[in-house]
Amino acid sequence: MPRHDLELSEGTGSTVGENARESTDKLVRQVKDQVSTLRGQAGDRIRAYADDGKGKGANLLEELGGVIDDAARSIDERLGGEYGDYAHRAAGAVSSFAGKVRDKSVDDIVAETRDIVRKSPVIAIAAAAVVGFALMRVLRSGIEDAGEVGRRPEADNDGA
Repeated sequence: MPRHDLELSEGTGSTVGENARESTDKLVRQVKDQVSTLRGQAGDRIRAYADDGKGKGANLLEELGGVIDDAARSIDERLGGEYGDYAHRAAGAVSSFAGKVRDKSVDDIVAETRDIVRKSPVIAIAAAAVVGFALMRVLRSGIEDAGEVGRRPEADNDGA
């Protein structure tokens, strides 16, 4: 079989290399632009979800404040105003906290949380442990309830 050697002129090799480099650079710029755009869109979506979650959290805190206030009135009736006063103060504190959460931006809340964690990491770890424990209890009870829904009571199972 005859051997065919390609003969290139001296300038051709460098031109091909430059074209490949330019194409690669253009592709890299396009990828960087796309990543930047996607990063911005993801940030906007995360911020929107965080704002929505902040609003729901503030509503939940306000409802909790109302529940505590109702319990405080009940304590007033049964045990007297002295004991109910503590519960009323707790309800006021929860409602005040809900107002602060509602009034602050997500960025402010994140910044304050970072400052608290930096100043008191032990307290932050303890709070995370308590929240994790409570979350696991809620999830576990939900899983157990879901398992019981699928079961038939033993009394109904009369062999039929």
